[in-house]
Amino acid sequence: MLDGHRPHERVEVRRSARRRRTVSAYREGDRTIVLIPARMTAEEERRWVTVMLDKLAAQEERRILGDDALAARAAELSQRYLQGRARPDSVRWVTNQNARWGSCTPALGSIRLSHRLQGMPEYVIDYVLLHELAHLLVPGHGPGFWALLDGYPRTERARGFLEGVVAAERLPYIPWLRTD
Repeated sequence: MLDGHRPHERVEVRRSARRRRTVSAYREGDRTIVLIPARMTAEEERRWVTVMLDKLAAQEERRILGDDALAARAAELSQRYLQGRARPDSVRWVTNQNARWGSCTPALGSIRLSHRLQGMPEYVIDYVLLHELAHLLVPGHGPGFWALLDGYPRTERARGFLEGVVAAERLPYIPWLRTD
C-alpha cells in the first residue's frame, strides 16, 4: 500500500504483465486501485500513482459540480416532455455503472447516470435522463412507458448511438487501431 494525496486514502498498485503502456485507476470502497505495466520501475510507479490520483480527484470534482447541472436538466426535461410529473429527489453521475447507462429507484426518487455518458452528445444524455425520469412514473418497459418517451424527437437516434457504442466495445482487439 502507498499513501495517496488524501490523509486516509489507501492506494493499491496492481502490476500486470499483459498491460504494456496504459495506466488506469479507479476507486474501490475506501481505496484506489492503480493498474500499471509490470515492467515499470519504482520511480515510474510513484510518478504514475501521483498522476492517476490527481486525475481521479479532478474527475470526481467535475462530477460533483456536474450533479447540480444534471438535476437542473432533469427538471427541464420533465417539464418539457412529462408535464413536470417526474420529480426526482436526487440525480447524479456515478462511476460504478459499467453495464448500464442509467438507473432509477422509484421508491427513493433517485436517478443515477453512468459517467461513461459524459462526453457523449447532449441529445444522448437527455434521452437517458428522460428514460430514467419516465421510470419514476412507470417502472417497467411496457407500452405505457414507451408512450412517455414518444414526445422526445431524438429517441431512436439516441438509442442507435448507444447501440453503436456497445457494439464498438465488443469488437475484437486490433493492435494497429489502438490509440493509447
